[in-house]
Amino acid sequence: MSKIDMQNFISENYKVEDFAHLNWSGSFQDYIDQISENPKIARNAFQRIYDMIMSFGTSTYTEYKKEITRYHFFDDPIENGKDAVFGIDVHLMKLVNFFKAAALGYGTEKRVLLLHGPVGSAKSSISRNLKKGLEYYAKTDDGALYTFEWYDSEETEILGGQKVFPSPMHEDPLKLIPVEIRKEFLAELNKGSKAEYKVKIRGEVCPADRYILKEYMRKYDGDFMKVMENHIRVKRLVLSEKDRMGIGTFQPKDEKNQDSTELTGDINYRKIAQYGSDSDPRAFNFDGEFNIANRGIIEFIEMLKLDVAFLYDLLGASQEQSIKPKKFAQTDIDLVILGHTNEPEFRKLQNNEFMEALRDRTVKIDVPYITRLDNEVRIYQRDFNAEKIPHVHIAPHTLEMAAMWAVLTRMEEPKKADLTSLQKLKLYNGKTLSGYNEDNVKELRKEAVREGLEGISPRYIQDKISNALVKYGHTGSLNPFMIFNELESGLKHHSLVTSSEMLDKYRELLAVVRQEYTDIVKNDVQKAISLDETAIETLCANYIDNVKAYTQKEKVRNKYTGKLEDSDERFMRSIEEKIDIAESRKDDFRREIMNYIGALAIEGKQFDYKMNERLHRALELKLFEDQKDAIKLTTIISNVVDKETQEKIDVIKSRLIKNYGYCEYQQQTLLIM
Repeated sequence: MSKIDMQNFISENYKVEDFAHLNWSGSFQDYIDQISENPKIARNAFQRIYDMIMSFGTSTYTEYKKEITRYHFFDDPIENGKDAVFGIDVHLMKLVNFFKAAALGYGTEKRVLLLHGPVGSAKSSISRNLKKGLEYYAKTDDGALYTFEWYDSEETEILGGQKVFPSPMHEDPLKLIPVEIRKEFLAELNKGSKAEYKVKIRGEVCPADRYILKEYMRKYDGDFMKVMENHIRVKRLVLSEKDRMGIGTFQPKDEKNQDSTELTGDINYRKIAQYGSDSDPRAFNFDGEFNIANRGIIEFIEMLKLDVAFLYDLLGASQEQSIKPKKFAQTDIDLVILGHTNEPEFRKLQNNEFMEALRDRTVKIDVPYITRLDNEVRIYQRDFNAEKIPHVHIAPHTLEMAAMWAVLTRMEEPKKADLTSLQKLKLYNGKTLSGYNEDNVKELRKEAVREGLEGISPRYIQDKISNALVKYGHTGSLNPFMIFNELESGLKHHSLVTSSEMLDKYRELLAVVRQEYTDIVKNDVQKAISLDETAIETLCANYIDNVKAYTQKEKVRNKYTGKLEDSDERFMRSIEEKIDIAESRKDDFRREIMNYIGALAIEGKQFDYKMNERLHRALELKLFEDQKDAIKLTTIISNVVDKETQEKIDVIKSRLIKNYGYCEYQQQTLLIM
């Protein structure tokens, strides 16, 4: 282990200027000057969050003929994808539209934002991203915001014997400006401004700041600027959940221990003796979650599990954007109220007629499970990869098969008789199927209204992959069969599998995935065997010679005897049948091939079997069939094989390892399947 010279290390990696920048302080006039240059400093919480999301950029793509926007913020670039959210871009668009409307003052800023979806559907990840993003953004120049503190060179009674009294709710200094002159002040400040948001001042400072301002105004006979110059110090506000600055989190607890003062603050009984009254705002702790989350965001975990008394607090906090601390008047707040809940709890809210007011103030954003296979796979690749688990080789298709089963459990049975659940999954994943186009797939999604709201969560899959790694990790290899065993054995203990019918359905879907995996690996082996391009070229040349002779009614020269013979119908059909060319269609297919070769010849080009995908596949399958019989794969586990056969087997093994990602243990298992 190398020694570290801390002096040099700190000087190279830590910049004191950054600390100084984030701890800037100045006068009230300095703050006004900054706003004049950069009005974005005075944004409200909704505007800041919307701009924060947009600052990370966007990209667009088309799905089912509709343009979808992907917000890169939800890829979690701050922590390299740790909380990245995949596969629900349409729902994230609705979420960002909510913030945009609120930022522009269209009314949603007076609503509670409720993320609704099944367990494990990324509701918490979205919340963490928003809180994490706000912390990060507040440290940038673009996301800078400010608060203030009172100071006095003397330990005056006004500040309770203190020389410094920070604003308890880290209020915006602009709220200190007297209501009587705000209209004229804002008109002057916004004159000629081309900023996206006009500077606004809403509400008044908290009771403690209001009391201190009132006392200093008395002291200076109403001279506001003297108060500002002598007792207000504006400082940079760095939002932090851990420091309880601008970001709050509230979680339901035991009903007997819950108290609404956890949201709005409580009296500090030790200070009552100092100030002489429990109605003195300086004797009040403005440290409830609403108080400390002012200027930022508050998250309510499992919001609808809260006691009714807490939910009532949300009514004023959302609609009126104010809270009612004990013994004090309504106090203005500027924050985003974000809650999340699962479906059973939301149904209880819908059925509770006494909570109609809360329902009316709630904007629900659905956060369903992923129903596109590729996106589900990305979740598991993030946690289970060679970088994080270097000692275990995860076989190709392992995570894909686990994801496939998870997605199948979330999908509704297709109503079309000619469509299986597996085919529907593949259509959703962008594959093509005869008779189905984008409009058909869009219709399939529309008719499945409950899709993504039920089924197996990613957490269950992650737990079972972890179990399999612990159980089989000593082998140095993990394959789908190990995962299948873990998934099935855990079902009977799964708390969300509530009926024997559901258990049977999930087991049936697991059997479907097992069969799909068998087909996939057989295809891998087929490709490995038929990867000999020289052999395919020879086979192709032989086929083309026979097709040419057939279509032009000529003879073919036998390469062994040198004699002219009729075209080999049996040989041609053995290739064509591999891609389901019917007897009645063989002439059309052969003429099509010859016409294409003729057209290339006119252009001076030479035919290559790779130019025709169907013929290429047919040749691969034919070569696989021929070589499989010659190699006799079942002898792979036997030591008694001739030298030529062993050489062929070794070539196939090396191809499976080099081209398809299998390890020695896994490719041997495949070859004997």
